[in-house]
Amino acid sequence: MIFDERYTLAPGYDISRVIRGGWQLAGDHGAVAHDAVTDDLAAFHDAGITTFDCADIYTGVETMIGDFRAAMLARRGADALARLRVHTKFVPDLDLLPMITGADVRRIIDRSLQRLRTERLDLVQFHWWDYAEPRYLETVHHLKTLQSEGKIALLGGTNFDAARVREMAEAGAVMATMQVQYSLLDARPAGAMSALCREIGTKMLCYGTLAGGFLSDAWLGKPAPEGPLANRSLVKYRLIIDEFGGWDLFQTLLAAVRRVADRHGASLSNVASRYVLDLPQVAGVIVGGRHAGHLSDTLRLCRVRLTDADRAEIAAVLARSLGPGGEVYALERDRTGRHGSIMKYHLGDGAEMAAGDGRARA
Repeated sequence: MIFDERYTLAPGYDISRVIRGGWQLAGDHGAVAHDAVTDDLAAFHDAGITTFDCADIYTGVETMIGDFRAAMLARRGADALARLRVHTKFVPDLDLLPMITGADVRRIIDRSLQRLRTERLDLVQFHWWDYAEPRYLETVHHLKTLQSEGKIALLGGTNFDAARVREMAEAGAVMATMQVQYSLLDARPAGAMSALCREIGTKMLCYGTLAGGFLSDAWLGKPAPEGPLANRSLVKYRLIIDEFGGWDLFQTLLAAVRRVADRHGASLSNVASRYVLDLPQVAGVIVGGRHAGHLSDTLRLCRVRLTDADRAEIAAVLARSLGPGGEVYALERDRTGRHGSIMKYHLGDGAEMAAGDGRARA
């Protein structure tokens, strides 16, 4: 089965609407067999999922994808890479924000170019940890300069709120995309962000659509987990379940989604992903994984078409949710709160210098 749904983000630039995420290759989710990464990524590419998401702060992942690109070129030639899209991020460390310069931006972008073994980055998604440090406007213009030089094809953002996206747009930096956390459990982008994206032509790329695996058949009918969770992703999305309304309401949602999935011969995760793909301004969903073990299930997503009755059944549960509320990523920006305190803010330069091996360390 081939996943054939694509979305045109700009003239001549289309992506697969399912994007293979790279966060789970960075080590926080368990050991990664580096020698197998190229074959796993090739399996996704061959199945039509030809867009990959990574970041400068994901430990070693840009390098892995660069190795994959080189291997594909050597094994299959340039034509095999014609549809490959690699989206990375520009995430300066928290401590760098007050003093960041154009030279810093250029150095970090050049590092991504070197790691990814390319002369131009397909899409750079800009993240800024702290709005109290106002240099994000200055910094986005440094990125625009590099774009004008041909080092960046498309410029996007990640986790900005609508007010800052508008501010950057009015300053001449309209984002092609905005990467946001968006799922059945987290509808924060549905408000001001979605409206603004429609107004200025920005498309959303959505992570957290499966809530780190919680939105799957594996958790249907299971009691709330006790004790330490297996990885930071589960910790993060367990907090989102609490914001949504707690474990009992979460189980009610899973049961409703399972009934919809039964009508389509699909998995619960298929329905959760399709629900987000059908939302306004959404160009694609990012699906993570340390290997291609769930690829066959992911491909079944292309056969799922939700009906009005399906959406109504799900909406009846969503109407009972308590949150999370507020703007996109607002909870996570509170570094003293439950959501912000689990973040890692120094995964770039500072961690790299400590590691001494040219890679960012988590």
